[in-house]
Amino acid sequence: MREMDADRLIAWDEELRRAHSRLRAALEATRSALDDGADAPDAASDLVLFCIGFCSALDGHHLSEDRALFPALREEHPELGEVIDKLMQDHSMLAHLLGALRMAAEGGESRDALERHLDGIGAIMESHFRFEERQILAPLRALRLDRAVPEVLGPL
Repeated sequence: MREMDADRLIAWDEELRRAHSRLRAALEATRSALDDGADAPDAASDLVLFCIGFCSALDGHHLSEDRALFPALREEHPELGEVIDKLMQDHSMLAHLLGALRMAAEGGESRDALERHLDGIGAIMESHFRFEERQILAPLRALRLDRAVPEVLGPL
């Protein structure tokens, strides 16, 4: 085994933590755009861009996990089947909430309405990330998956 391959075997847990950190930062940037742009003339279009960017990043992360990470994890750790099913159920719920946020931003809903969307997404996202990290970080440390990080965790 090449040295790089050995590094790859222990990196998936760290890659997942980094992805979650970037998504948390994207949510905060979206919240800041909402707070900072409340009275700016281009606030609505700027906010739509932040919301769409955040929605795309989080949704892309989850779709990549569903297509690449979870099947590999399920193959090496079949005992995690129920955990993976729960994580995929969370992904579906978050996709629905992200769609509602996108529609709200594009439809010009009020700042308060957008804040409520972000609060709901943020709460579920954080709960999901914490559950995911508690349940699968240890198995990820030894996961044998030879694929590019963006393919497995999304283009973050």
